Amino acid sequence: MTRETTTKAGLHPRNRHHAPYDLAALCLRTPELTPFVFTNDHGTRTLDFADPAAVKALNKGLLALHYGIRHWDLPAGYLCPPIPGRVDYLHHVADLISEGEAAPRTGKGVRVLDIGVGANCIYPLLGCREYGWRFVGADIDPVSVKAANLLALSNGLGKQIECRLQTDARRMFHGIIGPGERFTLTLCNPPFHGSLAEASEGTRRKLRNLGKGEVGSEAPVLNFGGQKAELWCDGGEAAFLASLIRESRDFAGQCLWFSSLVSKKENLAAAKQAITQAGAKRQQVIEMSLGNKQSRILAWSFQSDNRWSD
Repeated sequence: MTRETTTKAGLHPRNRHHAPYDLAALCLRTPELTPFVFTNDHGTRTLDFADPAAVKALNKGLLALHYGIRHWDLPAGYLCPPIPGRVDYLHHVADLISEGEAAPRTGKGVRVLDIGVGANCIYPLLGCREYGWRFVGADIDPVSVKAANLLALSNGLGKQIECRLQTDARRMFHGIIGPGERFTLTLCNPPFHGSLAEASEGTRRKLRNLGKGEVGSEAPVLNFGGQKAELWCDGGEAAFLASLIRESRDFAGQCLWFSSLVSKKENLAAAKQAITQAGAKRQQVIEMSLGNKQSRILAWSFQSDNRWSD
């Protein structure tokens, strides 16, 4: 029988981004952010979060100021991730793999596999800086793999981060995890749309929420960017999760914990059922919130506790 637990929502206590952004300090560290900062009608210094260039400059500032990542850039049109939410995932799974221990596990003894690392390489970069973990990143896009490896090297993390090309779009773990390889944890931020039209509508909704009013029928500019594999896949998030869980059975003895973000709450029940059917011994749902956005981490393990059993 699978053991289930749930952890409640809210930014993790170790998250560095509970307070509003210190724009003065960010601009001092990353001067290219300065042109995007303005004072709004309420007398508050802010920036236009619907502007992709502003969001990218903000990310550069956050990574430099808080995490010592001095070299960060993206190929045009690739996903620009929100840093507070991404690092929250890492803090929560740090607790997951360290359950019962006095402090979160740190150092190179923790090996993490990031499925869909993306050109931004964000989870490996943040995980190295916050916890000193080692990472393997996997992606089906050669441009993403090349860009992610370059980011690792340019920030002096080439020995801690290795990104590999997945040559079979139907697979997640096969072709990436080698014989005898072991990982403490796997991460995934799945594409949650089922089509380009659905992704475009999601962007229109986001723009309306940012006060940009109605936008035209053409595909709007994504303020966080994103390529096809990063934003949508056939069957959307539900189908992706089903495949991820099904394939995880083949590596039950090589990964201590599997995990994935689940953006749509309605996909959670089927995913939990799939985990039980796969024969996992433990599963956990960790609720997260960032502003008005609600999300959750779904984690499962084929081990009875946080120790390896062959």
